[in-house]
Amino acid sequence: MSTNRPKIAMDAVDRSMLQLLQDDGALSNAALGEKLSLSVTPCWRRRKHLEDQGVITGYQANIDRRAIGLNLLAFVHITFNSHSDKTADNFEAVIRGRPEVLSCHKITGAADYLLQVVAADLDAYGEFIERVLRRQAGIASIQSSLALREVKYSSRVPIPEGE
Repeated sequence: MSTNRPKIAMDAVDRSMLQLLQDDGALSNAALGEKLSLSVTPCWRRRKHLEDQGVITGYQANIDRRAIGLNLLAFVHITFNSHSDKTADNFEAVIRGRPEVLSCHKITGAADYLLQVVAADLDAYGEFIERVLRRQAGIASIQSSLALREVKYSSRVPIPEGE
């Protein structure tokens, strides 16, 4: 399955809109249109088009994980001893349903998957390892790296310049 998508054609207004919405996803169409020098209807149409094309995939609040007691951040390398489609599909289904897993990537290199996991503390993280990961069929090794300090965090993507 290819993960490459065709690039969506965007003009300078679309790119500016994306940047503004990354800064504040709660902007109303009226406020967004004012910042872009557009009336509400054309602004709404452009925003809807970007949503329909899958450029904008959703809106969410950014939450400081530590403010809600999620003080541990771990990067987890998972290596499988068998690489059947069924094993991978089952693992991915379990991981998609776990709220403490912020991201999961199938990767190249020594490990098969890289997970980003949050937990309240080391005990809670240990419970996740024991009750979730160690129960998955086919896992040969689980290697964790705990974040000591967060230097940079962002979910914002750079908006490319026009061509």
